[in-house]
Amino acid sequence: MIPGSPFGILAEFDEPEHLVEAARCVRAAGLRQFEAYSPFPIEGLSEAIGFEQTGMPWITLTGGVVGGVLGYGLLYWVSVLAYPLNVGGRPLNSWPMFVPITFECVVLVASLFCVFGMLALNGLPRPYHPLFEVPEFARATQDRFFLCVLARDKQYDEAEVQQLLAGVHATRVTNVRW
Repeated sequence: MIPGSPFGILAEFDEPEHLVEAARCVRAAGLRQFEAYSPFPIEGLSEAIGFEQTGMPWITLTGGVVGGVLGYGLLYWVSVLAYPLNVGGRPLNSWPMFVPITFECVVLVASLFCVFGMLALNGLPRPYHPLFEVPEFARATQDRFFLCVLARDKQYDEAEVQQLLAGVHATRVTNVRW
């Protein structure tokens, strides 16, 4: 992003109900690119901002399948192809003895996919964010509630968004720049 270009407009609220009401108003105005920040979960906020399900379950399932295939494949390769060792007359490809290690590989790789998928979907790591430059935003983890309408929204008009946010119990409305 170009330094000095608009990132969005940040509105600060004292009460969680005002944040939910503002999110509903912003969504009703046709804006879709906005984020809410709160020190604790607020009932109804997810619906107000139009939160959609992510692909995390599919990412985790993919990791589990990949882990299972790799774990079983490794055990098959070691026990049957690379170092065959006949113990007690059992077949070399005795799947019951592969189950514990395969299960552990499923859990390990699924959890790794889950962690890295979460980081990717959240856009992390992000060492810099324009909202960190707003001094009041430090209270987002304490007792304040914030709604940021992003400038990348197609319906974004700075004057209209500022007027909209000023009319929904916002204690402070701030322009945020990159």
